Amino acid sequence: MKTLRIYVDTSVLGGCFDPEFAAWSNGLIEDFRRGVFRPVLSDATAAEVELAPDFVRALHTELLMIATEVVPVTVEALRLLAAYEDHAVLGPRFRNDMLHIALATVAEVDVLVSWNFRHIVRLDKIRLFNAVNTELGHKSLAIYSPREVTTYERDEGDPGR
Repeated sequence: MKTLRIYVDTSVLGGCFDPEFAAWSNGLIEDFRRGVFRPVLSDATAAEVELAPDFVRALHTELLMIATEVVPVTVEALRLLAAYEDHAVLGPRFRNDMLHIALATVAEVDVLVSWNFRHIVRLDKIRLFNAVNTELGHKSLAIYSPREVTTYERDEGDPGR
């Protein structure tokens, strides 16, 4: 069975240090460390991480050592981003969110993970993104939170169980 390629957006890295999301973000990072999944990072994630606290940048650096793939911002991804904008999937202020979706779509990852429930991990938005993807000849993109993806076992006492 092939190892799933999982595009990690910046919210997942920050989630490792947020009490609300830490159990699942850290579980997913542990899955990457154990080789259960392959992390896929991007130039967009790297640019966002530059503005993050040191501990988030350190985690990103660790994932870069594990990741076999860093997705560059290409003309194809920018075209797809423009199509999302033309279809008003999200407003112009959320261009980076749309860029993550475009990069993951063009890279044909197995799943994108995010904690962004407002603009990314939301059924109506997922359907809109995938309608544009299909219209332009791309595959649909699976989008989930780390909670739905991680296989990392938690102790019985963990709140996330």
